[in-house]
Amino acid sequence: MKILVIQQKMIGDVLTTSILLESLRKRYPAAELHYLINSHTLAVVDNNPFIDKFIFVTPNIEASKIDFYKFLKTIKAEDYDITIDAYGKLSSTLISYFSKAKMRIAYYKKYTAFLLTHPIERIQTPKHHSSLALENRFRLLEPLNISFKDIQPQIYLKPDEIEGAKTLLAASGIDLEKPLFMISVLGSNATKTYPFKYMATLLNTIAHTVENAQILFNYIPSQRVQAEAIYKNCLPETKAHIFLDVYGKSLREFLAITSLCTTLIGNEGGANNMAKALSLPTFTIFSPYLNKKNWFGDNETKQHIAVHLSDYIAYDISLAKKQPREYYLKFKPNFISEKLISFLKINI
Repeated sequence: MKILVIQQKMIGDVLTTSILLESLRKRYPAAELHYLINSHTLAVVDNNPFIDKFIFVTPNIEASKIDFYKFLKTIKAEDYDITIDAYGKLSSTLISYFSKAKMRIAYYKKYTAFLLTHPIERIQTPKHHSSLALENRFRLLEPLNISFKDIQPQIYLKPDEIEGAKTLLAASGIDLEKPLFMISVLGSNATKTYPFKYMATLLNTIAHTVENAQILFNYIPSQRVQAEAIYKNCLPETKAHIFLDVYGKSLREFLAITSLCTTLIGNEGGANNMAKALSLPTFTIFSPYLNKKNWFGDNETKQHIAVHLSDYIAYDISLAKKQPREYYLKFKPNFISEKLISFLKINI
């Protein structure tokens, strides 16, 4: 048996959908499992023991109709028995359809359902106290008689990657015997980023609560200006705890560094999902216009904390979508600090 799982685009989505391959391996131990992803997302699923082969969607394939058609022909030649499309866009629907697999499973959409053998309705409310992101993905396995299991995605680092991260941190003056915090200071865009001054206030809280705290920022070189802006808003005594020049030069290096941290704290996004997949406790700040249940389940509260403006004040989320900045400014640090301090004391 040969099965193709499709999940294009975002890194966090690619990581989350990898749980399907773990469940498929348990159900079909002898099956050949392929994972179709965008080439830039490989880092979060590289070395995953449940995946036999990666199929990459490259920028050229996305940009060229001719290249995309050639790609479809290579998919057909693989002769898949089952395709499971967790992405659900027109491109992935065409990939699934052109595979000519006997079972083509994907989320129901009125205009593509006729191309599938098993269109699956999404649920809007969790049934198993997990996040909707996980529960809806597991629904794609129901036609295969695979029921929901409370499992989390995992990232599989190699020993040499971890040793390399230890060497880098030691050379930067970081003591792994002391608490080390990875801070997701920036969201994936401005509407998902906690205001800089507010983030600096939370960093002050961390430094004040944990005397020997060592703080790293998660950012890439193109975001250096924003990272520095947050740093400049911190108190002088907080700045002494921050190692601003220490960051992962690649996604795998970031993952290896993060695996050595005590916790990850900050804006909701891919970094938080990666930290969970590395078994780190996380403290996540959700943008006021997002639905927290999409990416955070009630069953996570023993190890993880997630805060949302709606936890503290009532408001119309549709207005927050139109004015995300204004609603983020309502989400003042004093709402968050008590839970953050409790989280820190539990995890250091």
